[in-house]
Amino acid sequence: MDLREQLVKLTEIGIALSSERNVNNLLDLILAHARNFTSAEGGTLFTREGDKLRFQVTQNDVLSEKLGSGNTGKYLRDRTMPITKTSLSGYTAATGDVLNIPDAYAIPATAEYHFNDEYDRRNNYRTRSLLVVPMKKMDGEVIGVLQLINARDGKGGIVPFHAEYEPLVLSLASQAAVALNNAMLTHDLKQAYLDTIMRLAIAAEFRDTDTAVHIRRMSLYSAAIAEAMGYTADGVEQILYASPMHDIGKIGVSDRILLKPGKLTDEEFAEMKKHTTIGAAILEGAEAPVLRLSYEIALAHHEKWDGSGYPYGKKEADIPISARIVAVADVFDALSSVRCYKPPMPFDKAVQAIREGAGKHFDPACVAAFDKALTRIQSIYREYSDESGAKHKLTGAMPALTRP
Repeated sequence: MDLREQLVKLTEIGIALSSERNVNNLLDLILAHARNFTSAEGGTLFTREGDKLRFQVTQNDVLSEKLGSGNTGKYLRDRTMPITKTSLSGYTAATGDVLNIPDAYAIPATAEYHFNDEYDRRNNYRTRSLLVVPMKKMDGEVIGVLQLINARDGKGGIVPFHAEYEPLVLSLASQAAVALNNAMLTHDLKQAYLDTIMRLAIAAEFRDTDTAVHIRRMSLYSAAIAEAMGYTADGVEQILYASPMHDIGKIGVSDRILLKPGKLTDEEFAEMKKHTTIGAAILEGAEAPVLRLSYEIALAHHEKWDGSGYPYGKKEADIPISARIVAVADVFDALSSVRCYKPPMPFDKAVQAIREGAGKHFDPACVAAFDKALTRIQSIYREYSDESGAKHKLTGAMPALTRP
């Protein structure tokens, strides 16, 4: 590429990075673009956490063919290393300097930094050329490090990284740092929002000691079902954030009814059913899309596919799809967990009850998605069991549905 083509490519990369808000996807994208830009056969991306670097992404074309895609750096995942000048990436993180090393095994013994050959020994691999570049925010703070491995020439041979790439990759890394910082801020805002939603939902039912873990479980069940139905990542996230508000209307239901250990009378059940319209009244008129979704879920999650539900006896497609998804998740959790009026139903029996409700209580398509997501649902069931102490896990990122 000539200089003009390189600048155009950098601009295109910057636009692509700035449009990605998922942190995991962005990290993959940053490393892939940096490798493509420099014809590197491999690379690793680290993010800074205080005085440590965390391994985030490792890519390597040669080892992908040998070990299988996704296995090139599996053992490195979530490992950290101290930021010291003795390691290559640590040196770059500490100083903010670029390192361009023609041969990793020919670094002079007098150098302040050295090459760790563990990756090569573990994978029967040979690292030769390295380009180690800091990812700097606009204020100069280093928030990550790109380590590119083995530049390839046009004939497939391994060559040193050309010096002209240094300022260009540094520019790319700076763009990446801005995009990563923005993505992390977006992630933090989403987590703060989810935390607030969870706590508001819990406050509405605070009289029930099982509320926190129930809300967490059923929101994750709902997201798993939505994903199995083909929802986009954004759509799954919307269901995750909106579903915890499904029973917000219980704030208007008396303790006498809400905590009654036995069967409700007809009058008491009529009062209990009002939590749907009370919840809808609380959420009505909200401008935020997720709260509008919460509104339709709160109002319609007790409607049934055959029209026998409440509050309005809607049926089939007249029930919002979000409410149909949450209905499956909510009933499954109610069946499979302890309630003040009953012991838990065994997992397999609760699953069978959901299947039997297809076409009557539940949308058959939602039940089919529930079955498709059953492995994930069982994992959530175990991780957030009543006995596990998971009722204290109110915050933090949602466990990834497809990839951590």
